[in-house]
Amino acid sequence: MSENFPKLFTTQFSTLLELKLQQMGSMLRKTVREGSHVGKQASPINQVGAIQMKAPAGRFAPKNRTDADFTRRWVFPQDGEIDQLIDSFDELRTIVDPKSMYVENAGMAVGRGWDDAIIAAFFGIAQTGADAGVLSPETFDTTQFQVASTFGASAAAGLSVAKMIEAKRILRHYHVNLEVERPTMVIGSQQESDLLNQVQVVSTEFNDKPVLVDGNVKRFMGFDIVLSERLATASNVRNIPVYVQSGMYLGMWKDMTNRVSIRNDLSGEPYDLYTSTSFGASRLQPGKVLSILCSDTSAADITP
Repeated sequence: MSENFPKLFTTQFSTLLELKLQQMGSMLRKTVREGSHVGKQASPINQVGAIQMKAPAGRFAPKNRTDADFTRRWVFPQDGEIDQLIDSFDELRTIVDPKSMYVENAGMAVGRGWDDAIIAAFFGIAQTGADAGVLSPETFDTTQFQVASTFGASAAAGLSVAKMIEAKRILRHYHVNLEVERPTMVIGSQQESDLLNQVQVVSTEFNDKPVLVDGNVKRFMGFDIVLSERLATASNVRNIPVYVQSGMYLGMWKDMTNRVSIRNDLSGEPYDLYTSTSFGASRLQPGKVLSILCSDTSAADITP
């Protein structure tokens, strides 16, 4: 073999293109109420307050009129877009066609945006009021609707069966019909680990059927379990939301839209991959959304 043969050595590159690790779209959209809207703001639901029965005023006395109170919840749109350009000359210099992967990558980002809006609305300020011009802010009541990080323990602790039992008690205490609506609990990987280390969860002696599905906790104690690494952590405590579908709302002014065009006004006439959406989220009713505080000393979350 000629000693110059190594000059003919080649380098081969893969034609495969894959997405880097990230949350693949929305995990929460399917767990909340949803509707379509137009305008600068929208009221997704009208709510009527509870009334009380009264004793008759007396024989042949005038009737006592009962007036129910009405209010509305409001949701506001937030717009989002992703604009990606692929130069036509650059495409000639690669054997990889990235356009479909660009569109898929944008779709994953939009789904995460929806989840972030829902997560912010769990414990954020909700807007109420009968008229669009007169709104009243409603803050999340941590006194009534939150399970403390120290519940059932002498110090801050992770997610436990005792905390889940307390969350169910609170839901029932505020008349949430758990026979009609199945509650959802959103947890992080540390909370999943907490559950897997508790014998009440993994042992069939405490359950009429196995809880684990391929090693994952999908449902326990009547809660649907959804895993998300996007929940906020403060001072090594993670705020875990528990809710029924009618307690949270995602309004769509514009669902995700993808458009591929050629930019004739730019040099090289690149492909323009444009993705857009417009949406807003809100908590709908106190008592249908709860918070469980859990000790969480895991490493900082990786974005996205």
